[in-house]
Amino acid sequence: MTEVTIIIPNYNGKKLLENCIKTLERQTCQEFKLLVIDNGSKDGSTDVTSESLYMEMVALPENTGFCGAVNLGFEMTTTPYAILLNNDTEAEPHFVEELLKGIRQSERIFSCGAQMLDFKQRELLDNAGDLYTLPGWAVARGKGRPAADYGKQTDVFSCCGGAVIYRMSVLKQIGVMDEKHFAYLEDLDLGYRARIAGYRNRYIPDAKVYHVGSATTGSRYNEKKVFLAARNSMFVIYKNMPLLQFLINLPFLFAGVLVKWLFFCKKGFGRRYLEGIAEGIGQCRTCRKVRFKVGNLRNYVKIEWELITNIFRVLSHR
Repeated sequence: MTEVTIIIPNYNGKKLLENCIKTLERQTCQEFKLLVIDNGSKDGSTDVTSESLYMEMVALPENTGFCGAVNLGFEMTTTPYAILLNNDTEAEPHFVEELLKGIRQSERIFSCGAQMLDFKQRELLDNAGDLYTLPGWAVARGKGRPAADYGKQTDVFSCCGGAVIYRMSVLKQIGVMDEKHFAYLEDLDLGYRARIAGYRNRYIPDAKVYHVGSATTGSRYNEKKVFLAARNSMFVIYKNMPLLQFLINLPFLFAGVLVKWLFFCKKGFGRRYLEGIAEGIGQCRTCRKVRFKVGNLRNYVKIEWELITNIFRVLSHR
């Protein structure tokens, strides 16, 4: 029985996509379907095929954003699990096998994220799970640090959408990615919703991929990326924090925005960052807010404690 569908969103990444698929052809576990959702590419991406894998290519007429492509992939998935994989990755042979092992550990695990390594400096981490903190910052755990220091499985706040497996039954319960995000922080938002519902997200270091990073946008910091990330950070806060939690955290959230603004001023994107924050605040009420349930109160308390302790985890590189 095929248990998992691998979904690869693609936009003008033909060469990257070809390389990614070649690494999937060498997987120790071949019991998967491969689904490529192309976002209106003009570089011949839709001609990419695989000689050995069961692969389906869906060619969209225009760019629907990362979230739109992924959600179409989820809609087409009939397997119990879905692996979301960036086109700018190379997967180690045990990648699929180890992610399946990880998510099978417990019915309460919603997602398992791979150990994402820097494509050029392969001994260094790109992501070992995402942390969310009291100032409203999402932090890639371990980024730029030796991968050897992050060799143990652990629960994380959320998993990076670049290389992650999701439990489809939970997705149907909490909802798929919010297409208002278009791109950036949609994976954090999804993991946050799962946490509110009482599910876990886990880091699996034996599932390894090498990640180019910012292959579609072209750079780590650019006007579009800064704007979208700033805007979407407001969406994440509004949708997932009940009013009381938001009011308690407001001074820290305000300080977080101020510090980030100063940071982006040095990068030359201060104005664009503030424009993103303003649009995010202005459009918050058009987002679908997670409905507060008393039965989830314990989960909210655990999340709040984690927002506090994650500050110290970031500072101590844990």
